[in-house]
Amino acid sequence: MSKIEEGNAHIRQAEKSLKTSLLKWRPDFEVAADEYTSAATCFRIAKSYQQCKDCLMKAADCYKENRSWFHAAKSIEQAVLICKEMGNLTEVPKLAHSACSLYQMHGSPESGATVLDKAGKMLEATQSQDALELFKRAANIVMGEDSPRQAAEYMSKVARLLVKLQMYDEAADAIRREIGMHQQTDHIPSIGRLTVALVLVQLARGDQVAAEKAFKEWGNYCEAPEINTLEMLLQAYDNEDAEAARAALNNPFIKHMDVEYAKLARGLPLPQQEYAIPPPGVRANAAESYTSPNATKLMEETTSQVQNLKILLKHETLPADTVEKEEAQDAPLKNIENEEEDYEGGLC
Repeated sequence: MSKIEEGNAHIRQAEKSLKTSLLKWRPDFEVAADEYTSAATCFRIAKSYQQCKDCLMKAADCYKENRSWFHAAKSIEQAVLICKEMGNLTEVPKLAHSACSLYQMHGSPESGATVLDKAGKMLEATQSQDALELFKRAANIVMGEDSPRQAAEYMSKVARLLVKLQMYDEAADAIRREIGMHQQTDHIPSIGRLTVALVLVQLARGDQVAAEKAFKEWGNYCEAPEINTLEMLLQAYDNEDAEAARAALNNPFIKHMDVEYAKLARGLPLPQQEYAIPPPGVRANAAESYTSPNATKLMEETTSQVQNLKILLKHETLPADTVEKEEAQDAPLKNIENEEEDYEGGLC
């Protein structure tokens, strides 16, 4: 008998145990669940993955009817792995969340977080947004169980995915949460590395002030090479020095960070971009601008015309007494000017 036939035989037994009669008032869900599980094993060996998945889901439903939450979650977890074998990842997030909830109902939240982590790794490359939600829930579950070290690992995956998706605001928040988790376990080296990552993310956001605040707040956890690199980088951004910023970002320490942070550093906008073509400016040894010889004469004529016009307007608008007083005041000034002109003429 082939494995396919053996699996079909187990399915018939399961369906038979689910039927009721005059003497059998309630379906035997326990026997049906075991038969469906055996059928799924046969189909997996025969590489009939779709039938295997269907049997696992039916087994999970039977376990739920018996309120056997752990075995139901286990069946759905195996269905997640079968989806991976089939190359069909669309149902993976839903199944992973369902299995996690059942593990929590049984009282095994760590197992639920492990399922979410496995599913997240499957989706990380192709469905980053779904993987992000899975890792976030895993971190929250483990943190609720007072396991900050494990929670920090999940939150690290969240932060790296957010950087990959260029969601820098949320990435900065995730890194701060991860730093807080490492503080609970007094893991100083991790906090130092995360400080560098946080500064890079803040610079990617275009917020230089926030980057400096992050360095001031967490810089005391950094080692000497990290401090020197960050000081050089922030000083370069402060001085708008593109060359110094490039030199700091090419530091071997930054290049050997996690892949997402290293890529972020390579693509970080420099404080002052260099121009591919130099902007137009003053040419060297250029001739002086041309000035017309009549320009001075025209300016003097225009000035005298304006002054005459002002005098006429005064005579028209002011009363006669006021005009006579102003002329009397201006007379001495005119006499002085005439004397100066005569004096200059005498010298000539």
